[in-house]
Amino acid sequence: MKTLKMMGCRRLFLLSMLLAAEHHGSTEAFSTMSIAPKSRRASTAIASTVENVFEQTSQQQQLQDDLPSVTSAEESQSIQLRSVDKDALINTSIFIIAIATVVTTVLSVDVGITRGWTAEEIALRIPLDNWRSYTNILSMAPIETKAVTSATVYTIGDIIAQKTEGLDIGKLDRGRILRSALAGLIGHGPMSHVWYHVSEDFFDNILHLHAWWDFVPKIVVDQLVFGPIWNNSYILLLGIMQLQKPGQIFGDMKRSTIPLLISGLKLWPFVHCITYGLIPVENRLLWVDLVEILWVTILANEANANNSEAQPGDDKDR
Repeated sequence: MKTLKMMGCRRLFLLSMLLAAEHHGSTEAFSTMSIAPKSRRASTAIASTVENVFEQTSQQQQLQDDLPSVTSAEESQSIQLRSVDKDALINTSIFIIAIATVVTTVLSVDVGITRGWTAEEIALRIPLDNWRSYTNILSMAPIETKAVTSATVYTIGDIIAQKTEGLDIGKLDRGRILRSALAGLIGHGPMSHVWYHVSEDFFDNILHLHAWWDFVPKIVVDQLVFGPIWNNSYILLLGIMQLQKPGQIFGDMKRSTIPLLISGLKLWPFVHCITYGLIPVENRLLWVDLVEILWVTILANEANANNSEAQPGDDKDR
């Protein structure tokens, strides 16, 4: 638009020059019917000079018009970089605070009673006393303790999954991590507590099955009953937290039930040989959650290799 205005101004300027020359009696230069060759060359030269001046002015104006778009692109890039740096700072701060809290809690379990202990005694007692502290809390508040345990493990698993997908610390999806943590807190922990006690009571007190091989039917029931129940509960929880429509949530359940059941058979029957064969019922969830960290990493690696998006909590198949 500005260029068209400049061209119009240029034509008006040329016309004014011609009129001025005629007004001052320069009929030799601008005669209507007979123009001398020398005068014609002079007028042509003047017109050409004016054209060049206006052409240069037009180019300069065009450059000035382009400057705002370049500046806008640079500003947009700068804002994006600042946003990434801000996210990286926030995520790093959260991780540092969390790690410092855990380390402080673990190392301070024997604070005030280590006087006179050797370094070897401290190194031996710290893990044992932390385990004793955990079991005491577990006996006093089993559901709450298992809920927090699952929330912690699901948080770690989702962070590992996102890092395995190639995301930098500044690009980690905090919303996705929070949803995984909440799924473990309000879903997996309490539901697993109920399931392991119901399963144990069913096989011990109803079927009176106490043979050395009783872990086999327990594994079969776990995979065919509790596995699909938890898988679909997890999808339901995530769908609600993401404000998805009911049709989409139930569609996801329908599509994923069989694939998740099949993928779980690749690992969990072997893990549950230990779960139902050796681990006491109160500690089964802790054992399973620790294995899930490995499981979610394996699934994330497979998904990343296939250039597909890994879903948080693909570790959920029990």
